[in-house]
Amino acid sequence: MKNKFVLEFSDLHAIGDGAIAEAKKNQWAVSIAIVDDGGHLLWFVRLDGAAPLSSHIAPAKARTSALGRRESKAYEDMINGGRSSFLSAPELEAMLEGGVPIIKDGQCIGAVGVSGVKSSEDALIARAGLAAIGL
Repeated sequence: MKNKFVLEFSDLHAIGDGAIAEAKKNQWAVSIAIVDDGGHLLWFVRLDGAAPLSSHIAPAKARTSALGRRESKAYEDMINGGRSSFLSAPELEAMLEGGVPIIKDGQCIGAVGVSGVKSSEDALIARAGLAAIGL
């Protein structure tokens, strides 16, 4: 049997705080979601001024990233590159940049999803959250 890492309560808050700090530094109104490796929502915040729709997109980006074990942008790139068949992939709802997997020692243990600004800025916020725990 193998051992696996899991996100703990303190990890969620550190990731969330790091992501919030990046968003506030840039005055970006976003929603931020953190999921486990199965795509189950563990932590969520919608900052003041963030569009209501972002509260649905951020968790979906995180779930897509966790289940695929890759950045959600990879799916966006595939679709934009002509592989439109990925639009029918089951369980992948938000194939847009802004979902970033949480990788610890080669294992995907969850993901962060952000929505509310440009997709590249969403991903920047997610990565800032991961940097807060040294990943």
